[in-house]
Amino acid sequence: MSTQITDLIKETVSKIQQYETRKRARSAKPQQRFEYAVTAILVDLWKASFTVPASECLINKRIGYYSENRRYKHPLLTYKQTMAAFDGLLMLGYIEVTKEGYFDHTFLQGALTKFIARDELAEQLRNIDGHPAITLPTNIDSETIVLRDIIDGERKTVDYADTPKTDLYRNNLQTINQCFLRHWADLEIKDTEIEALEKRIAVDNEKQPIDFSARTLTRIFSNGSFKEGGRFYRGWWQNVPKKYRKHITIDLKQTSEYDFSQLNPHMIYFAYNKELGSEDAYDRVLNGEHRDLVKSAFNAMIQASTRLNTCPRDIDPSIADMSWGELRDRIIESHKPIAHLFFDGIGNRLQFEDSCICESVMLHFTAMDAPALPIHDSFIMHHGYGGELEESMRRSFHERFGSDIPRKKEIVDFDDLDDLDDSPPRSVGIDEVLEMETEYSKWVSRNDAWVLHNR
Repeated sequence: MSTQITDLIKETVSKIQQYETRKRARSAKPQQRFEYAVTAILVDLWKASFTVPASECLINKRIGYYSENRRYKHPLLTYKQTMAAFDGLLMLGYIEVTKEGYFDHTFLQGALTKFIARDELAEQLRNIDGHPAITLPTNIDSETIVLRDIIDGERKTVDYADTPKTDLYRNNLQTINQCFLRHWADLEIKDTEIEALEKRIAVDNEKQPIDFSARTLTRIFSNGSFKEGGRFYRGWWQNVPKKYRKHITIDLKQTSEYDFSQLNPHMIYFAYNKELGSEDAYDRVLNGEHRDLVKSAFNAMIQASTRLNTCPRDIDPSIADMSWGELRDRIIESHKPIAHLFFDGIGNRLQFEDSCICESVMLHFTAMDAPALPIHDSFIMHHGYGGELEESMRRSFHERFGSDIPRKKEIVDFDDLDDLDDSPPRSVGIDEVLEMETEYSKWVSRNDAWVLHNR
């Protein structure tokens, strides 16, 4: 952690304590917890000021949250000292609440309190040298194997007893994350394009602001079972809209995204000894039209445990001039061999299977010290690894299902790309370098900071 952010934390702790109306100073342990809480809040605010778009911070004010599931929380995180730190920052005028949290016990819905840095603190955070994604250390030992379940109608993170299997998952993911941290992934877009990207993310309910400090993965299992779910989440690149993913770089080098087509249909057919056939699983439904719509509907029907008489809110069958019922029935008709598996809730079990394939692929490339950034059924990698990635994916799929899978490789075309080896992706003159430093100043500054940090 840089001297500047450390000094800001110390100064803030001192100021809060000067204004507190305590009769006596905290003893050693509570003081340590208080200082940790101040640090955590200020670090969150610093990160939030660098996200795309800039984001609000969240705080949980429910007392029970801090004593539940200690596996997932830092040992110094406590309700009393977190609230003391938060109230102290409010008292100093360093932060302001933008939306109070709530919980509706009738509908079992709620939201956390949101807050932002006010002008004085915001300016101090902006003046800190470096970038939080580079300067701040990542706690590689924090819990990365998460188990969720539905309790009283609410999805919750739950505790579990470790087993050799969960230990293996955790150790594998730690190895993968360490590889990611040895490299620097970024988003190479012009400064003038950032505003458009921010607006695109703001209107997408499935996307969170891009936080470049989210450089590692968490594996999340569902329904209280380590045989359901298990996909990898919380990497910043997973929040990049699809049209922008071609601009992701790794160690200043351009990448390609490799999309493994029809993964769910192939897994279902192979797992139940059925023949998918040569015709595309999604194109066959509407004669090759509206493939993305069909794919979304197909996956929703596999995920659901009821017939879905009501159209899922993120699916719009009207773009194909039909009702939800018509689209649903067309999919069932086109996939008669597995029709009985729709609405049977097998989606989470399929996710476990594809997560195991994903883990195998990432471990393969980690052994080569080459990060393979996952986005469910695709990977983003340096453009020179396409053939190796295909072979690894096919081998992993065959190990689990005893069959092969088609691959659809979406290669990003770069006009000035000379070759496909590990050399820098382009050779540019001094004028072009200066122009790039101007047009891509934010991307350049982050990468320069990464290089400087690792000297």
